[in-house]
Amino acid sequence: MEIALLIPCYNEALTIEKVIQDFRHEIKDLKVYVYDNNSTDATIACATAAGALIGREFQQGKANVVRRMFREVDADIYIMVDGDDTYPAMEINKLLQPVLQGDAYMAIGDRLSNGTYFAENTRNFHQIGNRLVRFLINQLFRSELKDIMTGYRVFNRAFVKNYPVLCKGFELETEMTIFALNNNMGIREVPINFQERPEGSYSKLNTFSDGRKVIMTIFNLFRHYQPFFFFSLIALLFIVASLAVGLPVIMEYIHFKYIYKVPSAILASGLMLIAILSFAIGLILDTISIIDKKNFQVILSNFSLRRPQA
Repeated sequence: MEIALLIPCYNEALTIEKVIQDFRHEIKDLKVYVYDNNSTDATIACATAAGALIGREFQQGKANVVRRMFREVDADIYIMVDGDDTYPAMEINKLLQPVLQGDAYMAIGDRLSNGTYFAENTRNFHQIGNRLVRFLINQLFRSELKDIMTGYRVFNRAFVKNYPVLCKGFELETEMTIFALNNNMGIREVPINFQERPEGSYSKLNTFSDGRKVIMTIFNLFRHYQPFFFFSLIALLFIVASLAVGLPVIMEYIHFKYIYKVPSAILASGLMLIAILSFAIGLILDTISIIDKKNFQVILSNFSLRRPQA
C-alpha cells in the first residue's frame, strides 16, 4: 500500500525538517507532502531539503490547505500531522494498525487520556476549550471520544475521498470528527504522548477567535446532521413560552368566561404556531437527512469495492 504523510504548514521552518526525518525513520517508502500556506520563513526550503513534495494553498487557513491536499494527493493510507514537532513519529505504527486492519476509517492520536497534553500545554484556555468541545460533541452525538481536536490522524482512502471539507481554519478536526460520527465511519483512538513546541516556535491558534469558530461549527453541524432533535428543542422552547403567556389567559377565561388580555392571547397563539412549524420543519429535514445518509452509505459501499488492494 502507498502511504502518504500530509503536513499542512505555515511558518514551521524550525521543525519541519525534523518532522519529515522522524516519520521517514519509522516508515519505509513514505511519500511526504508538505503544503505551504503563505509562509514567510524558510519552511519551503527546509521541506525541500528534507525531500518532501511541495504544494501550495494561497487561501489562508488549515482547512483550506487540507482540502487541497485531500483533492490532489492519491494514496491508500493518509497520515495527517502538524509540522510543529508536537506529535511523536514513533507512535505512528500504533495509529496505522486500526486503519490497515480495516477496523476504522480514521484513527486519532489521543493526547488527553494519558495526561501528557495537560502536563506539557501551559495555555489554560486551550485545555478548557478542549474539554468543552469534547463534552459538547459527546453529548450531542452520543459518543465517548477522549480527544476531539488532535491534529495527529490516520485515514483510509474512502474517508479522504468522500469527506467534504466545508470549514476554513482550525475547525477542521471538529468537523471531520462529527462527519465520521454522523456517517457511522469507525473511529479508533490511540493514546499518544504529546510534547510542547520547541523554543522559538509558536502556535497559530487563537484561543478565543478560533474557539468561537469551533463552537459555531458544532452548532451548525448539529443543526445539519440532527435536524429533528435541533428543531424539537426550538419547538419545546416556544411551547414553554406560549404556555407561560397563555395560561393566565386560560385561567382568566375559566374564571370570568371572558378574555380581557387579548394581546396575551394573540401572542400565546403565535408562539404555539411557531412551535408547531418548528416541529414540522424538524420532521421534514430529518427525512431528508435520513435519505442523504442512505445515499452516502451506498456511495461509500461502491467506493470500498473499488479501493486498491495491497
